[in-house]
Amino acid sequence: MRLYNLAHVLRSKNSGPFQVTLDVLFDNREAYERVKASGMLTREAVAARYQIPVERITDYAWYDPGLGVKITYLRDTASGTVGDRDVYGAQQHAPLMDIEIP
Repeated sequence: MRLYNLAHVLRSKNSGPFQVTLDVLFDNREAYERVKASGMLTREAVAARYQIPVERITDYAWYDPGLGVKITYLRDTASGTVGDRDVYGAQQHAPLMDIEIP
């Protein structure tokens, strides 16, 4: 099963002008625990998907009460500057969508 089939919300957004935050939220504990236990959504896996060094991931936190994980990484360019292709950071979640979850 792919991550987008298990997640209720899979989104990205700016976390200030220099970072993007990825939110993966679930509507049931079973799906949340399945993804968390799978080991498929680690810092290293996210870095590989985004083709960035793992050191660029500044925050990575599972939040059990909210059934979600929040991942923040440094942007290549500041939001709204020359070369920025997604001013709001709203289209950056796509690389996570097809992660295969056993």
